[in-house]
Amino acid sequence: MNTVQESLITEGLAFIYRPQDIILNMCLAFVLGMVISYVYKSTHKGLSYSQSFMLTLVFVTLIVSMVMMVIGNSLARAFALVGALSIIRFRTVVKDTKDTAYVFMALAGGMAAGTSSYFLAAIGMTVFTVVAYVLAITNYGSLYKSEFILRFRIAKDIDQSAYGPVIDRFAKSATLLHIEPSGDNLSSKLTFDIILKKDDQPTAMSTEIASVEGVSEVMLIASKTDVDY
Repeated sequence: MNTVQESLITEGLAFIYRPQDIILNMCLAFVLGMVISYVYKSTHKGLSYSQSFMLTLVFVTLIVSMVMMVIGNSLARAFALVGALSIIRFRTVVKDTKDTAYVFMALAGGMAAGTSSYFLAAIGMTVFTVVAYVLAITNYGSLYKSEFILRFRIAKDIDQSAYGPVIDRFAKSATLLHIEPSGDNLSSKLTFDIILKKDDQPTAMSTEIASVEGVSEVMLIASKTDVDY
């Protein structure tokens, strides 16, 4: 066995890992993949969470670790694997751009484990985990807008002085977007872009607007950009 291994290394055909090295590298890759997926689950925000993506992170880390051990120190084998893997097409669209960072971390973890860079894997994973949790806890980059679309119908003989003070009391800013007169010209439907004051409740505003004489069909719609992560 030693003669075969020495001859392969001499010819540059392979870099043979000892069985204990392979087991240790794969176990480390599995642990790193589990940590990455757990950090992703704990810090994820929004509606794009996917269990299959968590499993993919674990699998990618293990697979990359195997690929790095297969490549070893053979440049020819590295180019051969690039050509072989280029036929794979990934058609799944990443819904959250932050998910890409976790994919790259899984790749880096697999590479570190596959090349027996244990200290680099431990330090890199520690720093990544700390940064991910700090950014999640501080909600770094979030932008609170509290933006709503306010629609209501108002009788023709009612002017802005009836509903204006209510809007001014609740809204930081209000922009009139659309006026739609009714077919009988007895009322109009108004549409406002409203940015509420942070401490005010949208339900309180809609209730007060509805209580104004001559106002009906009140509708308050939360904008998609309410909180932008």
